[in-house]
Amino acid sequence: MQHSTTTPASAFVLPPGTWLTVFDCLCDSFPTIARERWHDRFIRGRVLGENKIPLDTSHPYRAGLRVHYFREVLDEKPIPFTETVLHIDEHLLVVDKPHFLPVIPAGEYVEQTLLARLIKRFENPELVPLHRIDRHTAGLVLFSAQRTTRSLYQALFPNRAIDKYYEAIAPALPQLQLPHARTTRIARGEPFFRSTEIDGTANSETHIDVIERGDQWWRYRLQPITGKKHQLRVHMAALGAPIKNDPFYPVLRSEGPDDFAHPLQLLARELRFIDPLSGEMRHFESERSLHWR
Repeated sequence: MQHSTTTPASAFVLPPGTWLTVFDCLCDSFPTIARERWHDRFIRGRVLGENKIPLDTSHPYRAGLRVHYFREVLDEKPIPFTETVLHIDEHLLVVDKPHFLPVIPAGEYVEQTLLARLIKRFENPELVPLHRIDRHTAGLVLFSAQRTTRSLYQALFPNRAIDKYYEAIAPALPQLQLPHARTTRIARGEPFFRSTEIDGTANSETHIDVIERGDQWWRYRLQPITGKKHQLRVHMAALGAPIKNDPFYPVLRSEGPDDFAHPLQLLARELRFIDPLSGEMRHFESERSLHWR
């Protein structure tokens, strides 16, 4: 298995314990990864210390030590869709992501992620996503291209200084007065990768309107004011209009291979914000489209 040196590394802070070496700590902390595989990673320089220098298997353990390791997935399944770069400058990269491609490494995806692909393509290990969209969702993702100006762009999101607009295909809601604001409390659901609405003070808000009406399906315009996990999918399902082809909501489908012929009909369509460096209005729009007729 070939690995690029530009594949982003994961960080892990060593927990308190009685281990003698970093190697032993990692083996016990990640029991699903065989000791032989950890040994192989150390030998190939795939485990780094705080100064990003490769560690050997005898490096002494210290609680709180931050190590970096390159995640590896054997026989990683390729995602047969390609991202499109819409804009690039010395500070920002705007990408139109296809369905099914994760933004960052997680679970069974390492090389087949948007971040790993872009780091290799532009030979820029400083690329960092400023926000994320679900693996099943297509559309716009904004990346910081350098650390010196990153915090200025990161601040757009917690300060709600960036407008995000999505489109979704979902069942008709003729009984719902539109536009509609959905404000509820969203918490972690079961299994852990799902979210759910619960009683309590609202921590999520989505503005919902309709763009186009059909007999069975409508094309909706969704504006998330907050950014909870799976917020748009949870809110639409709770209204009785789950987004078309959603494998998680309202009912979790049995695990199986991705159905590439039936992607989730959710698209991150637009991003609008005032550039914190230039002061100019930035407006980016996805070139992808949803299928519903």
